Amino acid sequence: QAQWITAPSEHEVHSGRSLVTHNHEVILDWATNRNATPATIRGTQHDDRLGVLRFDFPDWGSNTSLEHVTWEQWFDAFDERKLVMVYQEHLRNGHPSNFFHFNSPYREHM
Repeated sequence: QAQWITAPSEHEVHSGRSLVTHNHEVILDWATNRNATPATIRGTQHDDRLGVLRFDFPDWGSNTSLEHVTWEQWFDAFDERKLVMVYQEHLRNGHPSNFFHFNSPYREHM
């Protein structure tokens, strides 16, 4: 079971632990510590709404399918979709982890 994180001052109980949050400050802090930029996958937008949300990690090479967006746009879409971010701070070996995915806890109720 994932550990809920509600503030940037909270951290994993142990390396490799799955964490979950919907707190903007926690997400921004995690992304900033990894030099990640908010992005969406090009071609997945609907009308004026952002498509699939992602992060662009500059040290992971160029990803031409990603389009950078502002944090405001990104968080607006994140909140509108009632998403949570499941992520890791560190791998089991203690190295920083870039693992993340987004989930909607309400999906099965819609």
